[in-house]
Amino acid sequence: QLRLVESGGGLVQPGESLRLSCGTSGHTLDPYAVGWFRQAPGKEREAVSCISRDGTVTNYADSVKGRFTISRDSANNTVNLQMDNLIPEDTAVYYCARAVLKTSCPRAILEGSFGTWGPGTQVTVSS
Repeated sequence: QLRLVESGGGLVQPGESLRLSCGTSGHTLDPYAVGWFRQAPGKEREAVSCISRDGTVTNYADSVKGRFTISRDSANNTVNLQMDNLIPEDTAVYYCARAVLKTSCPRAILEGSFGTWGPGTQVTVSS
């Protein structure tokens, strides 16, 4: 069974940065689009960013555009999310998820076609 694992979360002050990583062993993420999601207390899960299976196309929620950068590292079989200039509103549990095969990010987000999820990593932005 494929398992994704997120890492890199933590407690930071506003304006600081974190780099999240999503990885797995025994399987490759390269043939699949991968998305980052977050869920804050009392709120629904929302899509934060997504990267195409070949890494050429990326998508971002309006709330994080210009601050977050998603990337693929095929050599290490990871998808990373660089989060800069963090604000308290970014506080949430962050999850990575692998889309179903041959599914683009927009389609996967629209249809909810993410079949494999990691357990999440906590990001807290507070002074």
